[in-house]
Amino acid sequence: MSRPKPNTLRLGLCCQFTQAPIKFRTTTATVMLRLPKRERLDRLAELCRLNAEALLASLQFCADHSIGAFRINSQILPVKTHPTAGYDVSELPSGAEIVSRFRECGRFARANDLRLSFHPDQFVVLNSPNPKTLAHSLAELAYQAEVAEWVGADTVNIHGGGAYGDKAGALRTLRENIERLPAPVRSRLTLENDDKVYTPADLLPVCADTGVPLVYDAHHHRCLLDGLTVAEATKRARATWKTEPLFHISSPLEGWDGPKPERHHDYINAADFPKDWLGWPLTVEVEAKAKELAVAKLIAELAGEARSHAR
Repeated sequence: MSRPKPNTLRLGLCCQFTQAPIKFRTTTATVMLRLPKRERLDRLAELCRLNAEALLASLQFCADHSIGAFRINSQILPVKTHPTAGYDVSELPSGAEIVSRFRECGRFARANDLRLSFHPDQFVVLNSPNPKTLAHSLAELAYQAEVAEWVGADTVNIHGGGAYGDKAGALRTLRENIERLPAPVRSRLTLENDDKVYTPADLLPVCADTGVPLVYDAHHHRCLLDGLTVAEATKRARATWKTEPLFHISSPLEGWDGPKPERHHDYINAADFPKDWLGWPLTVEVEAKAKELAVAKLIAELAGEARSHAR
């Protein structure tokens, strides 16, 4: 990934669009398993090819609208790791061509200084005591790291997982399982604080022990406090990164005094954007339901604030 100019902020779009005519295709294992295997592989190949084309269109949109990063949907290769309907890309008709199309996306991203990332679904839990859950989590991480290699994505971000009645023990398990990860996953893995179990203060020691960077989510932190201020958490999270840090921003649907402040709003309230995140190279993924509209609004508002301060 090419480096941004000094003191620049890049805002990232997450996975899909609200108004732009760009759609990613998906399916279910139930639907696929109704088909004979050859027909199923043909259909999966078509979906993967269409998603590679949609990814390139997404990156072109980002490049045209000053959006500096894009999070790739975990189902970019539909049902890839399902225990029955899953597949290897080499099994698909024109599998090599599909990989080539994804590598084209990577070349476009590099040429246009777009940062790419993955954020596996909540069922990916590295400290689960359930062997089946852990095995599926490892398979999902390996798949997303494989696609990340094709497109040049540098982060595969997960939450800490559950506490299972023993937070200290669960954190030890998390450390141990991180250490066992294969290099393609380990080299891209990041940890993110959440709004229910693990705060930045909980995860920062794990990051220090394993060398895994912390994706600091300020919204989650405000929902689950730990004694650190946003400024302190920002400084400590930033120190876990050897490359440009990646953080998350969102705003509460019904305000901070609403009944469920953890729920995301359609847009970002610019007042929720930490001032400590300005003035240095940083990627911030915008987690808002209005997607590209929310990113565009935040870009405009932050630019307006910068002009006001410059006067």
